[in-house]
Amino acid sequence: MIGRLRGIVLEKQPPLVLIEAAGVGYEVHMPMTCFYELPELGQESVIFTHFVVREDAQLLFGFNNKQERSLFRELIKVNGVGPKLALAILSGMSAQQFVFAVEREEIGALVKLPGVGKKTAERLVVEMKDRFKGLNGDLFTAASDISLPATAGKAADAPDPQAEAEAALVALGYKPQEAARMVSKVAHPDADCETLIREALRAAL
Repeated sequence: MIGRLRGIVLEKQPPLVLIEAAGVGYEVHMPMTCFYELPELGQESVIFTHFVVREDAQLLFGFNNKQERSLFRELIKVNGVGPKLALAILSGMSAQQFVFAVEREEIGALVKLPGVGKKTAERLVVEMKDRFKGLNGDLFTAASDISLPATAGKAADAPDPQAEAEAALVALGYKPQEAARMVSKVAHPDADCETLIREALRAAL
């Protein structure tokens, strides 16, 4: 299993990042809350990974620290939650925000995430509250810190950041019309793709 990558950031196309390590380019799916913290193109990054093998694909998911990866691994153990939905959940909320919502049983906040209905939200609260007791690290003991992380570096220049942002939201599970509406609400001339995604997800909550 590939558990960690240290390499150069070659491309960013939310929620995918291409990392070159030892001459090999790895396509890694990252939650947007982790994606925002990636360095600029051409710089080195260290990410912790989870490798998923399916009949039709082999997918690599990346995180900034082991605690976020642990949360992802616990999420995909929940009945009805696969890697794609777990990625969407951790894109719409930081790990701290998710823990905060689960511990306080805020079903209303969880159902605003793409692909999460009331039943899934209730299941997440019931199952994840017990799972948190077995997880370690500051990430899970500071649930009161629910602010979104700041952007650390802009995405590569793109001819249409708004279209890229919409495509990223669709990849995370939002319907095309909903993604377009979300981005149009926060669009402004100087915003790059990552900023639009971050603000659209924040507004959705």
